[in-house]
Amino acid sequence: MAQQLPPFPRPLGVFTPFIARQPETLVLKEKVMSLSGNSFDISLANGQPIFRVKGESFSLSQRMNVMDLSGNLIFCIRKKHFSLHTTYYAENPNGDEIFEVQSKFKLGGSKFIGSFKSASGQQEQLIMKGDWTDTTAEIMDEATGQPVAAIYRDRWNAREFLGGQQTYNVAIAPNVDMAIIAAMCICLDMKRNEPSAA
Repeated sequence: MAQQLPPFPRPLGVFTPFIARQPETLVLKEKVMSLSGNSFDISLANGQPIFRVKGESFSLSQRMNVMDLSGNLIFCIRKKHFSLHTTYYAENPNGDEIFEVQSKFKLGGSKFIGSFKSASGQQEQLIMKGDWTDTTAEIMDEATGQPVAAIYRDRWNAREFLGGQQTYNVAIAPNVDMAIIAAMCICLDMKRNEPSAA
C-alpha cells in the first residue's frame, strides 16, 4: 500500500487539470509486446485511467507521447543527444520545451533533477533519488526538501521478471501535478532500459 504524503503548500506543476486534489496513487503499467515501442497505461489506484503513453520505437530520440484519455497529446518526452549527463525533455504540442529531467551519477543509486516553470510562473526543481535496485525512489521539492511523490515497484514480481514488463506505483501529495510526476517516472524507466544502464 502506498504511503500518504502531506499536501504541498501550493500548487506545484505545469498542468493544472492534473494537480492532485487529495493524496493519489498512480499505477504505471508498461505494455510488453507493444509494436510502437515502450508504452504505458497510467491509472489511479482505483483503476480509473488517467493517461496513455505511446513510444515510437523507430525514433532516434526515444520519443514517448503522453496523451489524455481522448487521445489528445499533452506532451512528448524525448532524449537529448550530445549532453554530458543523460537528459530528457518534454515538449508541448506546439514544440515548446516545458520541462527537462537530467540524470546525475549517484553512488549506490540513481538521481534525477526535473526542472520546469510552474503554471504560476515560478521556476521549480524536483529531485528524484532512487536506491541501487531502482525499486524505490523519492521525489522532493529542491527548495524545501519536502517529499512530493514516492515511487515503488515489486522487483520480484514473476510476470515482470520474466517478461521485462514494469509496474510502478507512485504516491503523490495533494497540490502536485500528476502529469509531471508520471513524466519523471517514465524518464526513470527510459534510463533503466538504456543498453548502458545497469
